[in-house]
Amino acid sequence: MPIRWTPERMDRLENAARKGLRVSLNRRGTEYVVVAVRVTTVGTGEAFIGHLPMTGEDLTFALEEIEDFQVIGD
Repeated sequence: MPIRWTPERMDRLENAARKGLRVSLNRRGTEYVVVAVRVTTVGTGEAFIGHLPMTGEDLTFALEEIEDFQVIGD
């Protein structure tokens, strides 16, 4: 079940992107640990972009698909 995006949660995610902090998040039962890049608009919804250092790729996570997240090192 997706989390409810309160202003406080959005602030934490946006702050992580500004500082380039690591974020642990769950989407569709899978946990990802990525370096926060930015929060942006994709199509008609908002999305979080995270960099996966092991592969060098950027992953896009639609906010409505994120079940939980935690900023690491905040």
